[in-house]
Amino acid sequence: MNEIWAIILAAGASTRMKRQKLLLPFNGKTIIETVVENVANVVGSNIKVVLGSHAEEIKSVIENQKVQFCVNENYLNGMLSSAICGFRALPHEAKAALVFLGDQPQIPPQATNLVIEAWMKSKKGIVMPTFNGRRGHPVLIETRYKSEIEKLDPERGLKTLAEKFKDDVFEVECEIPEILRDIDTPEEYQFEINKK
Repeated sequence: MNEIWAIILAAGASTRMKRQKLLLPFNGKTIIETVVENVANVVGSNIKVVLGSHAEEIKSVIENQKVQFCVNENYLNGMLSSAICGFRALPHEAKAALVFLGDQPQIPPQATNLVIEAWMKSKKGIVMPTFNGRRGHPVLIETRYKSEIEKLDPERGLKTLAEKFKDDVFEVECEIPEILRDIDTPEEYQFEINKK
């Protein structure tokens, strides 16, 4: 399993939440702790957490877990800059990376397992889970795309990789609506808390 790593994007400034959302309570822990635990259930300690805004505070709540960190000094340039930071930080033996959003604590490990199984069977370089035809997270991307990711348009982000290499994309349908939902606003946070 050492060839599969996870990159958790946890660098954003949470402007719509008006406070650092990854440190908000979720199921007796913080959002970011829950995400790390869900991911670790599948990939063990092969986890890179990309920090930016509130880096020290976020690091302090998860540094006792088996994760490694990289700091994106350019986090204000958007999510793509954090993905690039994460891919650059991967060890050379990594063959693929699962890209997770730090604000999706509700994605269960079985969604990640479905993506990994689909990658192994499909032999495609980009694997995306879908729900009702809509693409969600985590997205698996083989590390051979690293230099291509660095060339993408920051305004349009990582999704343009799948447009550019559509013949190498495999979609795996899963009955897990949580793959589409992140937590950007106080209303979305309340919705997720109330579902528990």
